[in-house]
Amino acid sequence: MRVIGLIGGMSWESTAVYYALMNREVGRRLGGLHSAHLLLHSVDFAPVAQAQHQGDWDAAATMLVDSARRLAAGGAQALVLCTNTMHKLADAIESSCALPLLHIADSTGRAAQALGCRKVGLLATGFTMREPFLKDRLAARHGLEVLVPPADTQAEVHRVIYEELCKGVIRDSSREIYRQAIDALRARGAEAVVLGCTEITLLVREQDSSLPLLDSTALHARAAVDFALAGG
Repeated sequence: MRVIGLIGGMSWESTAVYYALMNREVGRRLGGLHSAHLLLHSVDFAPVAQAQHQGDWDAAATMLVDSARRLAAGGAQALVLCTNTMHKLADAIESSCALPLLHIADSTGRAAQALGCRKVGLLATGFTMREPFLKDRLAARHGLEVLVPPADTQAEVHRVIYEELCKGVIRDSSREIYRQAIDALRARGAEAVVLGCTEITLLVREQDSSLPLLDSTALHARAAVDFALAGG
């Protein structure tokens, strides 16, 4: 089994979900007392979030490159970046230590293709919804047209992530915001919705959605297990 290095802490709430999902999936596939062979470096999210909101992506990159190098030095054989937003820095992270980075957009894109989707909605942080780094990869590599909500809805979706979900706060009123956003994306032709922030899985489940869910957290964790077990 290959050793997977997790760059976590953004937020630790969703990193804990990754850890549980990957260990359960290895146990399901191998049986008995088997669990995943993981290294985790969990960063302090506060300075990362500050850098994000100040647009200081160089500072954010410095922190995550340090994390990647620590994992490489510890014996990781691949990297899993446990956040969608910070895939804006995927190239810098991957080039910093010569380990493969298992990109979150690829596991999501493959799942959309398996469903036969051509047009998907995206709910995520404001950075991920506004900027092209995730949307362009889904389009270029997986042939997907990506729809995002209007600016006012984006602001509410973003607020819920940073003010609530990253702190482990789950509110029915916020779930309703997401339900309405999904319904609006469906009305525009979305065939499924990408939960493109790793915290959204804490709030939105299948029964909350009028569209099939492409849960980036679960899909990414499963792809990491695929890679780990392919190594024998």
